[in-house]
Amino acid sequence: MYFLDAATAQQIVDRTMRIIDHNINVMNSQGVILGSGDSSRINTVHEGALLAISQNRTVVIDDGGVHSLHGVKPGINLPLHYHGQIIGVVGITGAPAQLMQFGELLKMTAEMMVEQANSLEVEQWRKRQREEFILQLIRHEGSYPEEMQTWAKQLQIDLTVPRVAAVIELQAHELQHTSLRDIQLLLEYPQRNNLVALTALDQLVILKPAFLDGCSWDPSLEDIRIEKLLARLPADTKGRLKIALGHYFPGAGGIVRSYRTACETLALGKRRAPEQTKYLYQDHALPVLLSGLGDDWRGQELAAPFRLLQKRDRRGVLTKTLQVYLQHFGDQQRCADALYIHRNTLRYRLEKITQITGIDLNSLDGLLQLYLGEVLERLQS
Repeated sequence: MYFLDAATAQQIVDRTMRIIDHNINVMNSQGVILGSGDSSRINTVHEGALLAISQNRTVVIDDGGVHSLHGVKPGINLPLHYHGQIIGVVGITGAPAQLMQFGELLKMTAEMMVEQANSLEVEQWRKRQREEFILQLIRHEGSYPEEMQTWAKQLQIDLTVPRVAAVIELQAHELQHTSLRDIQLLLEYPQRNNLVALTALDQLVILKPAFLDGCSWDPSLEDIRIEKLLARLPADTKGRLKIALGHYFPGAGGIVRSYRTACETLALGKRRAPEQTKYLYQDHALPVLLSGLGDDWRGQELAAPFRLLQKRDRRGVLTKTLQVYLQHFGDQQRCADALYIHRNTLRYRLEKITQITGIDLNSLDGLLQLYLGEVLERLQS
């Protein structure tokens, strides 16, 4: 059942009194005045309204009726209906003979405003439910239980559609009015089957259909879509916005993992390239995968040899040599050429690196550990 609220009641009063030069009262189903042009009458009981409700008819109150009913003035009172139920009464104060011409028109107007208010309320409720469901999607690991599947059907969300997560962050600025809600509208309309929800005051998540070509996951197509979105934004907004695209993971729990990669990519991208607007997981995959090891004992062990080299190499010559050596995949001639040194000088430096780190540079495992250690150290700095 719909319950008439004070805000809607007063809205009916305010709008209709602009047209009709008489005081208007709107009462709820208990006869209590919720809205009125006379504020002193709000929250008082109108016995004429109670009569209109109990008998489901228009009640006319003349000068004689004023003395027999409590809380009334001359006028007419018409019951308001919504989906066949009485939800309240609208009353016009004045001489009844002069008001009959307005009665049905006022009643129809009030009922239309109730219908509109309820439609907006239902739409807002559905929107809140949809956002809450999306937040559940980015937290839920594994297959979806029956209650989530039922919820999805009610919201007309197809859980079988493969999706990839993207995260948008927008810095607030008091002089610039584009908000995350504005961006949300751009992402939802025209209809692209995106699932969009605010995750924080400055951040939203987009769960996008992953197979833009209808067949497979192609990050380059998503990159193009992101560029098109950025092109639709005001210039001042682009400077405040960061967007990160995660990786696509098939199967149960894929959305959660995709969302996590998007968040990690955003955090890493902001640290490593704060001047950029767009960050793609595919461009930062290794650092993103390693970022969770920073404080873990495994990460500490991986980075230990490289950090020891940095500590002993006060001038940074050996560290620079190792970085160039790794960039050239252990090719000594190309490394020596890049450093503008003789190969014998390079061999001497590589031997020093081995002595300090205890890592065999002729071993693939050794080279890999030093490379990963260097990446982890960059992530920490």
